[in-house]
Amino acid sequence: MTPLLKILNSLISGFLRSGKAWKGLIIVWFVNLLLVSLVVMPMKAAFKAGLGNSTISEQLKNGINAEVFADLRANAGSLGPYFSQGLTVLVLVCFLVNAFLAGGLFNSLRKDSIKFSSQDFFRASAEKFWSFTVISFIFSLLILLSLGLIVIVPVSLIAISENTTDVTIFNSAILLLSLFLFVVIILSISADYSRAWQVARKDKCSFKAISFGLRETFRTFYSSYPLMLLIIIIQVFYMWLVLKLLHGLKPQSEVGIVILFLVSQFLFILKIFLKTSRYGSITAMMESNSANLNPLFKLGE
Repeated sequence: MTPLLKILNSLISGFLRSGKAWKGLIIVWFVNLLLVSLVVMPMKAAFKAGLGNSTISEQLKNGINAEVFADLRANAGSLGPYFSQGLTVLVLVCFLVNAFLAGGLFNSLRKDSIKFSSQDFFRASAEKFWSFTVISFIFSLLILLSLGLIVIVPVSLIAISENTTDVTIFNSAILLLSLFLFVVIILSISADYSRAWQVARKDKCSFKAISFGLRETFRTFYSSYPLMLLIIIIQVFYMWLVLKLLHGLKPQSEVGIVILFLVSQFLFILKIFLKTSRYGSITAMMESNSANLNPLFKLGE
């Protein structure tokens, strides 16, 4: 099978597998909605305390109302803790919860996963939680380390050096950011291969999974990298369409706000679908590579 055909087959298989696991996508969406509510609800209560029962739109419908902004400044002290503490907790909880849910998603995207089962979804999530957490943590750390070594440190050194122009700093930053994105894609492929391999194994060995993910990425670089790059291009194009659509929506009433909320949640589910399709495509690529390497090889053994 040629690399191009392998890429297309893996991409199509990823979309089909993601569609088959649509119930898992709904679970992920619902859990994320609850997580966001942990921050949104206290923030909403703080805004109500500062503005009373009237909404900002009602107070501003006849023009700029200085009292609105004065009330916001007066209550900035109450909004600050909600935002900073809530955001910190949300990031930590999201990291752990997404590591938990990823186990169920990857398990649902396997070739031998015939029918989606909520029981199997949560069982796989629980069984692979710690290994997925370690994998996610290590690759997140590698991405942050790459950002520092490839972008932040070199650009800082260039900026403080003598006889350096703004054009030189800008061009250097663009070049280094391009290199950083190249490395991030490689690390993303490795992370997906690691989790796909871990789900296919009965044992829980995150470091062996990471080792496999890195080796598999470079062994199949000319098919894996274009596949991931194509998926990222699709995701970026989708986000551009979403921004264009939401920019044109200007609700003028409570009904309009409800419709905007429903549309935004539908678009968020599509975003989860694309991300899950990425997992499914990498899983399909891994299974195809393993079958081609040795037809008798079974990932689960």
